[in-house]
Amino acid sequence: MRDSAAATSPRRPDHDGTETHGDMTESQTVPESHEVPETLYEHAGGDAALHRLEELFYQRALADPVLSTVFRERVPTHVDHLTWFTAESFGGPDRYTREVGFQNLIDVHRGLQITDEQRERFVEMYLTVLDEAGLPDDAPFRAAVREHVEFGAQVAQQNSRAATDADLHPIREVPAWTWNPQD
Repeated sequence: MRDSAAATSPRRPDHDGTETHGDMTESQTVPESHEVPETLYEHAGGDAALHRLEELFYQRALADPVLSTVFRERVPTHVDHLTWFTAESFGGPDRYTREVGFQNLIDVHRGLQITDEQRERFVEMYLTVLDEAGLPDDAPFRAAVREHVEFGAQVAQQNSRAATDADLHPIREVPAWTWNPQD
């Protein structure tokens, strides 16, 4: 797991695709020498693959004795919202932000009092369902998904225990999760 300082923000791209060297002006920037890697969203298989993942995960969470107190009953929009959030954070469409909004994510977790056991079980179950959902099994993808899910579970746990707004995790937007397929 990441330490608390590293857990305050998701992985971000190392640079913006251009570099300046020495006394070069803006018009003399040197373009990046490699192609932009595919996003996690693209590598995962897009909306259909992520929806399949979230549906399988949600079914398991509802039936799991450790998570059933957090996932009390099936909410008709939950799988769609999970899919939209994951898609957006993996570099796909920003539908979660546009149609639901990050504040909703904070609101639905507040007061849940997520335990360490529940947080750990959430991560373990999510990673296990990746295989059943048929998502890629290459090490760089799986490592990025693990970091994403661990970070998200930490944020959800902190927000679930927040007595005041000051106790909330500082993130207030869907994180833009990145990866290096060559790792």
